[in-house]
Amino acid sequence: MPFWRRSEPLHEKLAREGGLQEADPPPHDTTPRWGVAGIHGVPRPREWDATAIVEAPELSGDEIAFVTLPDGTLLVEGEGDPELLADALEGQIEPPYKAEAVRRDERRWGVAARRIEVAPLPGVPGDEVELSMNDGQRTLRVDGMPSFGSLPALERLAEAKGYGSYVLRASRLDGALWEVQATPL
Repeated sequence: MPFWRRSEPLHEKLAREGGLQEADPPPHDTTPRWGVAGIHGVPRPREWDATAIVEAPELSGDEIAFVTLPDGTLLVEGEGDPELLADALEGQIEPPYKAEAVRRDERRWGVAARRIEVAPLPGVPGDEVELSMNDGQRTLRVDGMPSFGSLPALERLAEAKGYGSYVLRASRLDGALWEVQATPL
């Protein structure tokens, strides 16, 4: 007597009868599974809106960070006079912007800038503020700590953009002047 054998394995028969397996499986797909990113990956978002190389051997140090306000005032983080660096960016980007410069060799500096939004927020405490609104639930953090008050000036900024749900981050630049970034959820 020959060895008893099913014409179809039991797991395949049950899957077919249960509708989990197609009668004729599709042909095997041999294309690579790279997805949307492709072979090179997803590109990083652009970090800088303007860049320049500047000859400024008289500048001291190796790095300078600064903010150019809408009226042209320069706020320098650290030491040095970034006037030459800001002049190199003129025409490429309109103020306000935040810039970083790095010494490339004895004579040249590389400077890069990105646009920022600046707003006067008088009476706002701390140096870093985060306000989030999601489905009517408001959360406020001042300098990383939860806060139970409200900051109507910040809420008006997000409402002016028409965001229903958002995260708004603000960093003090100088006095009552803040760098503000609002992101819709």
